[in-house]
Amino acid sequence: MNRREMLASVFGAGVSLLLAKPLSERIGEEPGGAGSKRWAMVIDVSKCYGCYACLAACAAENNVPIGVFRTWIERYVKTEGGVVFVPKMCNHCEEPSCVEVCPVNATYKAPNGEVLVDDSVCIGCGACVQNCPYGARFFNPVKGVADKCTLCSHRIYEGKLPACVEACPTGARIFGDVNDPDSEVSKIVRESSFSRWKPWTGNKPMTFYIGMPEEANR
Repeated sequence: MNRREMLASVFGAGVSLLLAKPLSERIGEEPGGAGSKRWAMVIDVSKCYGCYACLAACAAENNVPIGVFRTWIERYVKTEGGVVFVPKMCNHCEEPSCVEVCPVNATYKAPNGEVLVDDSVCIGCGACVQNCPYGARFFNPVKGVADKCTLCSHRIYEGKLPACVEACPTGARIFGDVNDPDSEVSKIVRESSFSRWKPWTGNKPMTFYIGMPEEANR
């Protein structure tokens, strides 16, 4: 019996596991204290021309298997004419509906806002995949667990940008701490007109779009 099968069996029996310090407790231990930041992403649709550099960078950085995506770009023809490209990804919501349905608490919201999956605990049941209203989660066929965008959490706590942000040639993706009044993300959210993807879900997504057409927000 492998570890994942063992976890599933133990959960089904209703027995608590004493595990080593989980990833959910390690994330956010950067200087300043856990929870002192709130990571967010701004996407300026007018700057995206569908080059797919973000997808390639994400796949290379995170070893994303062929056929599945942590971020993707949708192409829309607007009713008044013209074509727009809309990058999409996990929204790292304030009220993530994926978290509440995980039977083993493998998916969780980290102190600084990232919604993550602990691979060592996930049993691959797919409950979180089904409960994400954005289609931002998928089953990783190589690892056998639920997978999604992590905001490149292994990079941002080293002072680097997410791979997709760093690779974008036009600056369509902007990442930062929305709690920092001096950050570019915070200034945009305060001063610009933005929209959120499917706000009616109640998930309170933390990806803010500038210029998202109605066709892309359904």
